[in-house]
Amino acid sequence: MTVPHLLDHPHHDGSALYVSNQTPSLGETVTVRVRVPLACTERGIHLRVVRDGEPRMSAAELVETTATDRWYEAQVLVHNPVTSYRFFVDEPGGYRWLNGKGLFAREVPDVSDFRLTVYEPAPSWMTGSLVYQVFPDRFARGIAEKPTPAWAQDADWGDEPIGSGPGVGTQLYGGDLPGIEQHLDHLVDLGVGTLYLTPVFPGRSNHRYDASSFDHVDPLLGGDEALVSLSAAVHERGMRIMGDITTNHTGDGHEWFVKAQADRSSPEASFYYWQDAEPGYVGWLEHASLPKLDYTSEELARRMIEGPDSVIGRWVAQPFALDGWRVDVANMTGRYADQDMTHEVARTVRRTMQAINPDAVLVSEHFHDSGLDMMGDGWHANMNYSAFTRPVWSWVVAEDSEVPALGLPSTLPRRSGHDMVAAMRDFDSVVPWKVVASQWNMLGSHDTPRLRSLVGSLEMVEVAAGLLFTYPGTPVVFAGDEIGAEGVNGEHARVTMPWDEPERWDGDTLDVYRRLVALRRSSVALQTGGLRWVLVEDDAVAFLRESPEETVLVLVARAPWGGAVLPEAVAPGALPVTVYGDVQLVGDGDGYRLPGDGPGVHVWRLR
Repeated sequence: MTVPHLLDHPHHDGSALYVSNQTPSLGETVTVRVRVPLACTERGIHLRVVRDGEPRMSAAELVETTATDRWYEAQVLVHNPVTSYRFFVDEPGGYRWLNGKGLFAREVPDVSDFRLTVYEPAPSWMTGSLVYQVFPDRFARGIAEKPTPAWAQDADWGDEPIGSGPGVGTQLYGGDLPGIEQHLDHLVDLGVGTLYLTPVFPGRSNHRYDASSFDHVDPLLGGDEALVSLSAAVHERGMRIMGDITTNHTGDGHEWFVKAQADRSSPEASFYYWQDAEPGYVGWLEHASLPKLDYTSEELARRMIEGPDSVIGRWVAQPFALDGWRVDVANMTGRYADQDMTHEVARTVRRTMQAINPDAVLVSEHFHDSGLDMMGDGWHANMNYSAFTRPVWSWVVAEDSEVPALGLPSTLPRRSGHDMVAAMRDFDSVVPWKVVASQWNMLGSHDTPRLRSLVGSLEMVEVAAGLLFTYPGTPVVFAGDEIGAEGVNGEHARVTMPWDEPERWDGDTLDVYRRLVALRRSSVALQTGGLRWVLVEDDAVAFLRESPEETVLVLVARAPWGGAVLPEAVAPGALPVTVYGDVQLVGDGDGYRLPGDGPGVHVWRLR
């Protein structure tokens, strides 16, 4: 049986091969290109642009015919800051629409149209490298002696983290910022480009998302001087460093909240939402320990997000020199009842950061559909749980897994490659390509189960990691995943790094991560190229990453699947070069035969 491929479908994406200017100015005209395989029977291509809310149609021009495709060009006037468009494919007997989700022989809503925006994308330093997430309490101890705060219970470095119930937030291992600095060579060896730290402000928990102050670094982590030293050491190694901030709430021990409760006429009282019901104020998700911030307060905006003296500004400036922020529960910031200031807050945070450091990055946390918040004028990118993490998990999870589905009253189901790709395309298509190309793609974080616990084997870790390092966006690794760390939920997954326990290191897993990081760093197409799906089967998927300089073919299989044949036109005039895996792609007269083995990852450079 011949497995069908998708190379006979017309294709467009927002990458440089198809869009003449990815960051146009308002009023500029941009050339967009469509690739139509020779096997298609189109009578013509038209562009449909929405301008001021009204669709307009114009004919695309056939500008080139190659040995494999006909190329059409059309002009998009960027009349609105976010300008949406799609393509009309006129065919005998009817027509089809080409949008960000694919090709459709039916009417489709505008939500998945391609988009051009006038907003600058995330700086290339982030998207071109690996982001490495560190939970400071669990990475390394650098300070020999320090007091145990009243809220904490001491843990030995090799203890298993408490996964649920009492002690989850108070089990303290004593990791700190000097400990991280002492182990930066591990990050360099792995190929990390950006160190991302979860919160470093003082609180009354091991995770520190309940800040008691934004004015200084927790002394348990080494204080302000430790962050200054760590930042300098990171930058000396050619890496960047990002912080983590809770713009949505503080802890109930925060100095602002203490003043607000003591004096309801104080400026700080306007920072919070108050209510008659217990506990008398609004908490994040009804948690009394996390009072929610009210951005209708101009004084709160001034202190928290606006200008160089704000919390946001101070830590981006010297001597701390953070290169950006990841914003906790960004989807809820500024939203309460009939108020919605999320976009205003995001734009203000970005403006404040970039006035100090034009290359600073702003990343949101949003666990579900972030499309309406991701047009590119505020958050540069999102932690991409919806379009990457969840779909990939559902494809690679072990068939007998009992790991709970994140945030859902169920175990994680095992789904087909068709379901995985459909979900990816659904969520990718509702944001501009520049955002897709920057999204933080993860296989786990401090809030999720560990990948190894989900999949159960090194082979399936490699399959998942193969997708992570070849898919558009920014790959993010939670410290420990690269050595096979395990954990069945977010709290249980916050294991310590076993620096002095080599028996807890999986060297084979580390080798897989090193090779995949090196592969991505060696390829322009994997860092900046577009995405063209080639094949989608239950147990295997293949796609092209294309840039003007290079084309790469990626095949990922979770199980043996039978293989497929691609037309030789996929690599015209060139011999494919194997850059990952051990299979040479050779034409046999019928085309290039993709191997049907699995689990496995294969990557070939076609051009």
